[in-house]
Amino acid sequence: MTSEASPPPTRQPPVLFLLFGTEAWERFSYYGMRAILVLYMTKALSYDQKTASIVYGLYTALVYLTPLAGGLLADRVLGYRRSIMLGGLVMAAGQFCLSVGTTAFFVTGLGLLVVGNGFFKPNISTLVGTLYQQGDSRRDRGFTIFYMGINLGAFFSPIVCGTLGEDPRFGYAWGFRAAGVGMLVGLAIFALGQRALGDSGLPPTTARRSEASAANATSAPLSPEERRRVWAIVLVALLMVFFWMAFEQAGNTLTTWADERTDRMIFGWEMKASHFQSINPLFIIALAPIVSQLWKALGARGREPSTPAKMVLGLTLVGVGFVPMVFAAVQAEHAGKAAAAWLFATYFLHTVGELCLSPVGLSFVTKLAPKKYAAILMGTWFLPVFLGNLLAGVTGSWYTGVSKAVFFAVFVASSLAAAAILLAMSGFIKGLMGSTR
Repeated sequence: MTSEASPPPTRQPPVLFLLFGTEAWERFSYYGMRAILVLYMTKALSYDQKTASIVYGLYTALVYLTPLAGGLLADRVLGYRRSIMLGGLVMAAGQFCLSVGTTAFFVTGLGLLVVGNGFFKPNISTLVGTLYQQGDSRRDRGFTIFYMGINLGAFFSPIVCGTLGEDPRFGYAWGFRAAGVGMLVGLAIFALGQRALGDSGLPPTTARRSEASAANATSAPLSPEERRRVWAIVLVALLMVFFWMAFEQAGNTLTTWADERTDRMIFGWEMKASHFQSINPLFIIALAPIVSQLWKALGARGREPSTPAKMVLGLTLVGVGFVPMVFAAVQAEHAGKAAAAWLFATYFLHTVGELCLSPVGLSFVTKLAPKKYAAILMGTWFLPVFLGNLLAGVTGSWYTGVSKAVFFAVFVASSLAAAAILLAMSGFIKGLMGSTR
């Protein structure tokens, strides 16, 4: 008598929600600090807009460069779990340094945040990837749920840290302290859940032998199929630079626009400029389950778009998302300030684009990366975010030198051009991906 194969699981692994909580508090820390960073530089440190934009771009860029080294160390020496703990402690120290209020501690704090993020960022995403076997249909949906954790923290942090920072009764120091406390809460959640992780993410020398052998046999050359998959990651990553260049104006020029050129009165209450950065994560929380169910429904019918197709849609939407800002710029030219509704429309379109691209991209790397290079390639995936943030700072420095309509139109054109190139290349990229979709 033969037994039928058991059906594939449909429920997410329970440990996903441990990582969800850890990431939610870490992102509370990061986005709380980011919400007030440009305002702190221009109002407390007296930087001009161009200088603040360059510093902002350089900091947010370096945050996504160090994951390459952090991923390498995790793969070879530390393991994912130790890297996450180390990175979180260093980032908490960085937030508390920022709260001191001197230039020396400001620079030190940014440096610690850059280094700490390098250990934390690639490894928690890679740890999520270890929860799924190759071909597990739950992977994309699992990363979308994980992405909701990111945005749950990102929603509350501008409200908490921004309110404290922009309130003269407290000041920016308390905003940074709140961000530091958030990071420590995330580490406490992660530490308490170690047993639930089993052997996942342990250092190579103490992990189970079969896992260690599969993950660390770096002397064996990549197979032709593995090399093709790596090239698929690289080609897609190159075009993601344009998405992040546009998207990361949120904490930079869009915050400056909200502060200086937006009518923030809503039913008699004046919304703080930093609070606008909660709009995107609020939309993520609301829309992520809908998008996840949409992919699931389309997948059940065999019609779910491929990863490159989803990313084309993401690039298109971030470009179209700047069209309302062009109209806002025209309105502000005539009326002095623009309606807040334009920013809401931009953040809505950017959010839908982000859901089509960013969580799918994390899943994309964990599906295609050879296991022995999983964290290194996750770190590599953040290189376009590094370049995009660097370019966001450079292009953001143009904000005061050109008309605002022209400034926002630059991001419409660059994003749509990148989407067109990716669309033209999507057939070739799918060929490199092989059977993986």
